[in-house]
This record gives sequence, C-alpha cells and structure tokens, in this order.
Amino acid sequence: MPIEKVIVVEDDVIVRKNLEQQLRQRRYDVTSVSTLAEAQDSLCRDNFDLAFLDVRLPDGEGTDLLKSLQLRPQKLLTVITTGFGSVESAVDCMRNGAFDYLIKPFSAQQIEIVLKKAEDFTQLVKVNQFLSQEDEDAGYELLGQSPVMENLRQLIRKVARTQATVLIQGESGTGKELVARALYKESPRAQAPFIKINCAAVPENLIESEFFGHEKGAFTGALAKREGRFELAHGGTILLDEISEICSTVQAKLLRVLQEREFERVGGNRTLKVDVRVIATTNRQLEQSVERKEFRQDLFFRLNVVPIHVPPLRERREDIPFLAEQFLKRFGRKHGVRVQGISDPCWRALTQHHWPGNVRELQNVIERAVILCSEGGVLEAGHLGLTSPAPAAAGSLPAGAPAADDSAFPSLSELEKRHIFAALERCQDNRTHAARLLDISVRTLRNKLNEYHGGGAAKGTLGEGETDPQPAGVAG
Repeated sequence: MPIEKVIVVEDDVIVRKNLEQQLRQRRYDVTSVSTLAEAQDSLCRDNFDLAFLDVRLPDGEGTDLLKSLQLRPQKLLTVITTGFGSVESAVDCMRNGAFDYLIKPFSAQQIEIVLKKAEDFTQLVKVNQFLSQEDEDAGYELLGQSPVMENLRQLIRKVARTQATVLIQGESGTGKELVARALYKESPRAQAPFIKINCAAVPENLIESEFFGHEKGAFTGALAKREGRFELAHGGTILLDEISEICSTVQAKLLRVLQEREFERVGGNRTLKVDVRVIATTNRQLEQSVERKEFRQDLFFRLNVVPIHVPPLRERREDIPFLAEQFLKRFGRKHGVRVQGISDPCWRALTQHHWPGNVRELQNVIERAVILCSEGGVLEAGHLGLTSPAPAAAGSLPAGAPAADDSAFPSLSELEKRHIFAALERCQDNRTHAARLLDISVRTLRNKLNEYHGGGAAKGTLGEGETDPQPAGVAG
C-alpha cells in the first residue's frame, strides 16, 4: 500500500468528519486538524503520504503551507480543497506543487478518484526510483535456434499467460534471469513493475528488510520508513534470484507471503496485502537442499508450481555459432570495432570448448576477442583466451598423453582446491560469482577459503583487501 498516513487540514467540521470517515474506511491512518498551527505541529511530529488542505483557515491561508511543504526533503502529495474555486486559483496551486484541486462540496466518488490517482502516482515514483539503474543486460533476448530453445520459448509463452508461481533452475550463466524477464514481458502484468532481488548478494541480517521493508527506528540505521521489494512489486512481478540462499527464518515468512499474500514490515504491526506474481531462480537442485534440511519442503512446493529448466550450453552446441555471431555484432557496435568475421581455427576453439560458464562465459569471451581484434580484421583463436580444452571421456586419456605417474597424481582435495582458485581467478576474486560458477553456496566457498588460508595456501589469490561480494550485473 503506497499511501498509509493522511492528514486532513479543514476547519469545516462536517467536511472534515466526512473526509476522515471515508479515509478510515480505506484503512488509512488519519490525522485531522482545523488550523495551520495544528497542521504544522503534526507535520513536525510525523511523516505523511497525503494531505487534504483547505485554502481558507482560521489562522491563515492554506496556500502558504502548500509552498512550505515543497521545501521538505520528503515531498507530500497535497490535494487543495476550497469552497471558492477559480481557474486562476487552481493554476496557482498547481504551479506551487498541488497534486489535485477540489471544489467543495465534493462527492465521495470524487475522493475515491483522487485517492486512486495518488496511490498509482506514489507507486510509480517509488518503482522508478528503484529501477533508475537498470541491469546492463536488461534488454537482452533469450537467444538460440536449437529445438531445445524453441521448446523453452513455447513453454514460456504458455506459462506467461497464467498467474502461477514459477521456479527456474539451471547452471550459472545459462540465462535464468532472461527467462524470467521473458515470462514477465509476455504476461498480463507486462505494464506493471518488475522488481528483482538477488538473495545471494544481500547480507543475511538485511534480507528480511529488503523483502518486506521496515518502519522508522526498527533497527540501528533505520532512519525512515522504507518499502520492501514486495511492496514495490504490487500489481506486478517479483524475481527472487538465487532463492536457495535465504535463511530459514525468512523462508518461513516468504511462505506466508506466497500463501496469504500478506506480511508486516520489520518493526511494524500493520498487515500489508500485496498482489504479486513470484518467479524464483536457483542454480542448485532444490530437491537435494530439501533432503539436507537446508530448504523448507513446504516452501519448495509453493515455489515449484511450474518448474522450468534452462539447459546448459553444452547441451545445445548447435547454438554456439549463432550466439557467437550475435555477440560479435553486439560488441562490435558497443566498442566501435569493425570485425570482418571469425577464422576457422577460432570456430574450432569455440565449438570444442566445454563452456562451464555457459552463455555468460561465451558472451564474455567474444567481447574480449572483439576488443583485442584489430580494426577490420577477423577473430583468431588467440583472441579468445581459452586455455582449458573440452574434458576427455571418463576413463580415457587424450591421444599421445604420457602415462600417469602415481607419485605425482593429485588428491581429490588438491584438485578441489585448484578448481576453486581457478574459479576465483576467472571471476576476479568476486566470491558471489565464483560460488555460482562452482554451483556451491557463498558460505561453503568462504569456509573452504578459510580452510585453505589457515594452511597458508595461495594467499595472493584470496586478496588481502577482498570485500563483500556485490550483486551480479549479468542475468543468471
């Protein structure tokens, strides 16, 4: 509910009481005063979302208060009411920041229209503030011409028309967020907000506030009321990215939202109802997390109404040439580099690579190659920077490989350590990205690194000044 607290500044007792009654019927928190002095006192003590302000009051002009309200850091939507309306007065009030202008006597229907306009406007402003910085890949399409991708697009079109909760599973870099955006764009809610929250990137002690918002003074640093992501998504769609990373207490509260579509802000006792469609993504097998008691079974069932699996790139290798061509054109335009094409050795390297990072890895490799390519040249295998060949079949060695020396054969723990450090190096020491690439949680990765660090291993790889992971900017 974007509007919660309303102040009515009106000296006419009948008008004031009627307004107050109608507002309370809509469950608003209403404060009624009859003078400018009382209004100033109330405005100093509390924050309001909407004001009904009479022009002529016993101790002054309401228009003077209107002008002063525009100087406040938190803008207050103000509806001017007057029994002596004129075109000149209306124009003057609107120029001074009034949201609307009503001439007394007004009907209950007129008030309902004003309230609906105010709620829609407030919601739009808050969502626009949240979405002011869009993800770099927000406009990217779900690319691919293989049969498996065509089947995926058909499933998206079928599911998008419904209001069902969707759980999107797949490896890191396969394009799970792009699937979620496609579901949103083809749904009846396409004109409503699309709000995303990366559950893996928000600290555990703040995730509840991010989901549900908080009241002023709810905890240290909560200097003002804040709407959560579910409130911002009211009427639209919310994407819970990497849902497997939320703690058990938030899982229980999320289950209630999915069941009842209601919640309370942190530090608040007011129950808020929301109308949202929920889409969740994860790069883990949630069924296994349920078996290990890391994820609530009842929440899994609520999320898994419509499961969608996004295939890894190695299962749709026929898409690699098409994707490479599309990325080549995109990054040539982005960086102003004219590339004539891709050489045969480069094509072989692209098609033989295993692509553990999936489409995201291919995208990054092509962007790097375009940057390194000379103007008017063609992409060569050396531009790609690919060093790891496709994995050999189990139980076999590449032709011509020397026989294994048992004394130098690495242990599983040593292989695991090398693999983790290789992932960190590829992700430039970003633990969130590395955990996704390795298909483990950030906590598991942190525990492994602490274990290796305690043994004095690869201190340079860890980085002395490593900070908390930041949200990933590319669709997962």
